[in-house]
Amino acid sequence: MKNLSFNELQPGMVTAEIIYTKRGQKVMEANTALTPELISRLSHYKIETVNIKDSANADDVKKSSRLPSVAIDKAAIPELSRAANPSYAQRIKSNPAFMEYQIAYNKIINQIRELFDFITENSKGPVDVRQLLDSCYNLISSCKTSVDMFDKLHNMRLNDDSIYSHCLNVALIAHTMGKWLHFSNDDLETLLLSGLFHDIGKTSIPEEILNKSSKYTEEEFQLIQQHPLFSYKILKSLPINDKIKKASLQHHERCDGSGYPQGLTTDEIDDFAHVIAIADVYDAMTAARSYRSPLCPFQVINIFEKDGLQQYHPKFILTFLKRIANSYQNNRVLLNNGWCANIVMINSNHLARPMIQLDNGAVLDMLTKPELEIIKII
Repeated sequence: MKNLSFNELQPGMVTAEIIYTKRGQKVMEANTALTPELISRLSHYKIETVNIKDSANADDVKKSSRLPSVAIDKAAIPELSRAANPSYAQRIKSNPAFMEYQIAYNKIINQIRELFDFITENSKGPVDVRQLLDSCYNLISSCKTSVDMFDKLHNMRLNDDSIYSHCLNVALIAHTMGKWLHFSNDDLETLLLSGLFHDIGKTSIPEEILNKSSKYTEEEFQLIQQHPLFSYKILKSLPINDKIKKASLQHHERCDGSGYPQGLTTDEIDDFAHVIAIADVYDAMTAARSYRSPLCPFQVINIFEKDGLQQYHPKFILTFLKRIANSYQNNRVLLNNGWCANIVMINSNHLARPMIQLDNGAVLDMLTKPELEIIKII
């Protein structure tokens, strides 16, 4: 039996003992073969070390820079690759590249947690972010296209995304937006860090409030709305770019003055905060919540088009929505009436309502059918 840190875990290793959280909650049985999903669960419950059976050849797996053969073995992806008509999500999750992405993603989550812990205890730095940035860039480079990155993020979801996974998602989405907006390499790095740090203030809020499934009381909601101030307070003395600090403070501000904590309007909000605000909301809406399933990209686009164009900077929100919508050109989708269709053409005047082709060959302009809605990418 070997005691391994979370970062050393790989698919195929077998647990030697029952795994419990610090509060005594059972997370996993003994003799469980680890999969990317199970390693993700360990990250979610902040399990730092695991006892692994020697028979799993843990040392050999640790030394390998690539996934072991179990990651691409048919037994590791049972019915998905043999399904007669696998869904979009199943096709993504059954791909060995996605399994590698899961492992790298969860290692970064651990790095973010450790960095946040260090910063909250050493508020004046210095802070070494190079290793975390390198890990993020390796994750970004593993995605062939922006739609590949979004597909992987959408399928990485846990029902209760942690502060750390949300910060990573926002950083990756913001970095993609920055590339679409032709930001310089230096600005892209600053934008990535802005996303990684934007919600660090939530570590100052009790978990039972952050993870509460029922409606917040007025006092709890007021506390939640203080998190940008908490983030800024934690970051303000660190020797980091001021744009990162402003993004942490202003990412809930809105162009029409309806945001918080200061009620700023368009020109008073830093450009990086404008970008982080959009990435933050997009990630929140495409994540599962205890009270709803995750929204598909076209549902999110529809919400932005209905309610968000006054709240978000036009230069940033219009670029973002157009690129997201066009990413799914030619994709197969499910409508709210049960029909399946292929997206034929994106409507530039109403991105959430494209031209589609039904399975019977008929072409339909969704602008003429307001009762129809795209609810899933399939």
